[in-house]
Amino acid sequence: MDTQNLIEYTAEAAVVGAGHAGCEAALALARTGIKTVLLTLNLDSIGFMPCNPSIGGTAKGHLVREIDALGGEMGIVADKTALQLRMLNVGKGAAVQSLRAQSDKNAYHREMKKVLENTPGLRIIQTEVSEILTENGQVTGLRTDGGIISCRAVVLCTGVYLNSRTITGNVVKNSGPNGFSNAEKLTDSLIRLGFSVRRFKTGTPARLDGKTVNCAACERQDGDTDIYPFSFLTERLPENSVPCYLTYTNQKTHEIILENLDRSPLYNGVIQSTGPRYCPSIETKVVRFKDKERHQIFLEPEGADTSEIYVQGMSTSLPHDVQRAMYATVPGLEHADIVRYGYAIEYDCIDTLDVLPTLEFKKVRGLYTAGQINGTSGYEEAAAQGLIAGLNASLALRGKPPFVLRRDEAYIGVLIDDLVTKGTDEPYRMMTSRAEHRIFLRQDNADLRLTEKGYACGLVTEERRRVFLRRKALCEQLSEALQGKIPQKEAAAFLTARGSDAPPGSLTYADLIKRGFSLKEIASYFGGFEEYPADVRQTAEVSVLYEGYLRRGLEQIERAKRLENKQLPRDIDYEQIKGLRLEAREKLNRIRPLNLGQAGRIPGVNPADVSVLMVYLAAGKA
Repeated sequence: MDTQNLIEYTAEAAVVGAGHAGCEAALALARTGIKTVLLTLNLDSIGFMPCNPSIGGTAKGHLVREIDALGGEMGIVADKTALQLRMLNVGKGAAVQSLRAQSDKNAYHREMKKVLENTPGLRIIQTEVSEILTENGQVTGLRTDGGIISCRAVVLCTGVYLNSRTITGNVVKNSGPNGFSNAEKLTDSLIRLGFSVRRFKTGTPARLDGKTVNCAACERQDGDTDIYPFSFLTERLPENSVPCYLTYTNQKTHEIILENLDRSPLYNGVIQSTGPRYCPSIETKVVRFKDKERHQIFLEPEGADTSEIYVQGMSTSLPHDVQRAMYATVPGLEHADIVRYGYAIEYDCIDTLDVLPTLEFKKVRGLYTAGQINGTSGYEEAAAQGLIAGLNASLALRGKPPFVLRRDEAYIGVLIDDLVTKGTDEPYRMMTSRAEHRIFLRQDNADLRLTEKGYACGLVTEERRRVFLRRKALCEQLSEALQGKIPQKEAAAFLTARGSDAPPGSLTYADLIKRGFSLKEIASYFGGFEEYPADVRQTAEVSVLYEGYLRRGLEQIERAKRLENKQLPRDIDYEQIKGLRLEAREKLNRIRPLNLGQAGRIPGVNPADVSVLMVYLAAGKA
């Protein structure tokens, strides 16, 4: 009997892969009432962190807060399993400050797995998917090791497992990360469906036995105590239970690497796929930045129940003997034992120009992609896409309009728009510099921007909405209180004591903030405001401080919206539009933008081409 043709399970939606994208996709579907099955190669890889044991970081912290504001799970689990929490870029403006948690890797996996197992309407099956089944351009199911999964929507969250191989020196293994099995059967099905498939690469450093690390030779890095957590639902800041440490490479480290470049898979031809520009291996850093005398290295604990230390900043695929020699040159690591060696991993992914802003594949209805299969890197980027793909699959199954975030609404909107409009030729990483409206897209106001949208889609619960409405009311109340008048004498005393000129009349508390004084300092001097939570005080303070920038930014956003609101029919033949340049015609026909705003962001489409399209639409030819 051919068991592969038997119906193993019937659901409305299936999610392939249980990494960070798959977890959020499955939860978004099940929590909105869709009967869902989550398929994974190994239950032990659910919510697993194959690379750095952390959540958040520059721009990534913004994504986690947005995921949380929309009703996702990553922020909640990150708070529950954090070993320490820090705010990055505190010396810079509020727009680029980002939360980062040092996470307990094993605890995160266990907690996320527990959440999934206890979600109504969600079943988990350990199996390998070999084929996506379609009929008349519509998903009908999946073929697995155990038979047919019948469903009407599929979200592919395959991570780095598609035809993956790990590489250390001349040792090449057909394997997923951390020794997990890879997925060898699905890529051919993607190609048959019309996906453009390419090869990307990422890597990881060695793990050390923490008992053999000389922490006294390194700089200690503790967590922060006066910040807010990732989730708006978390009532208490996680304890900073474990420190990290900072150290550096040196000339001896670099000499060992340069002397062994002929044995490096990155430089001897073994690896030919494209790696991440913004998270390069230590070999690449030493070669690229030859004049740099040292590179910063962070020693990060992998968990509270293990002595393993992650060597952030020294990702490598050099042979084992070279790894031992180079790590031993770093202060604090002279006698450290390696318990897991670093490696590079190559894998298949797709060209996201084949995907709509909903993350649905253009050629097959009901087929969505999210995470590293879309050419991105990072847990946070993956989780954000998973939530959006899962939510859009749910909305489609419920007969509701799709959910697409604009670039001025969320970092998630920037991320997805970059992928589906510009594409990526290397592993994509979110950065604050990619967001042109980042003063609006701060961490502190993620709920004010997104929670009502998540509620309208059915993903935000009543409990979460009550928390949001309470915080929103406090923000509005505090903003009004900051407009309160300070008598001239009191304001003068405050300012002259700090070397500033006395005002001619009374001032408001907001006026003092605009003059560069913190709300904390103002509250300490005048009293009051202590009853407001720290995150509410920050939101109100930043809103006052950037009031002028926000006003001007709104004008830019309104202009951009006018283009976004001019829809482009899907069946336009751009080859027939006179006045469009040849390159613009090719790009427009390839990407099929949904509106004029998206069309103008396509590389190779210039403002003159957009003007031609505007005339075309105004003439009623579309």
